[in-house]
Amino acid sequence: MKNLKLAAVSASLFLSFSTAAISAPPSKADYQAGKATISTTYKSDKAACQPMNGNAKDVCVEEAKGREKIARAELEASYEPSTKHSYDVRLAKADAAYAVAKEKCDDAAGNARDVCRKEAKAAYVSAKADAKVTEKTADAKADAREKTHDANMTAHEKTTGARKDAAMEKRDAGYAVAKEKCDALAGDSKTACVNEAKVRYAQ
Repeated sequence: MKNLKLAAVSASLFLSFSTAAISAPPSKADYQAGKATISTTYKSDKAACQPMNGNAKDVCVEEAKGREKIARAELEASYEPSTKHSYDVRLAKADAAYAVAKEKCDDAAGNARDVCRKEAKAAYVSAKADAKVTEKTADAKADAREKTHDANMTAHEKTTGARKDAAMEKRDAGYAVAKEKCDALAGDSKTACVNEAKVRYAQ
């Protein structure tokens, strides 16, 4: 049940940022504007927590911090797409979800609070592990694509080289035959025959 609540916390926190990483990379001006907007939004979100009291206020502040951290990570990922930045986004989400979940656990007491914290920690560890697996998988696929490209290039070069060698061998063999036929001639006729063979077979 607690895991379902944690998932709900994550969903509510991060839904608004879910499409940032898949949009076209922003210009430098848009990137700077994005950073300013994130800072402004964070200050506004944090100010909205001030009228609250107790743990509700603490949860509100952690949610504001989480949204800011995720937004910054996603902005970096959209501005400079990379496996590392994608990992940073997943890690930011895991960190933020964990911070909020831990804070929400303070609404409970005794064993219920302890269990809540353990479940929050377990979900956090799982999220980080999944993020690392995704990063390693992306790296492995990138390496495989690069190796495939290199292998294709090597194969192409070898094939091209083999074709050139074969063509040269065929020309040389053809020239040898033509030259041999010229030996049946004499004088200017033989000379003309040999010259013609040289031209024909690029000798």
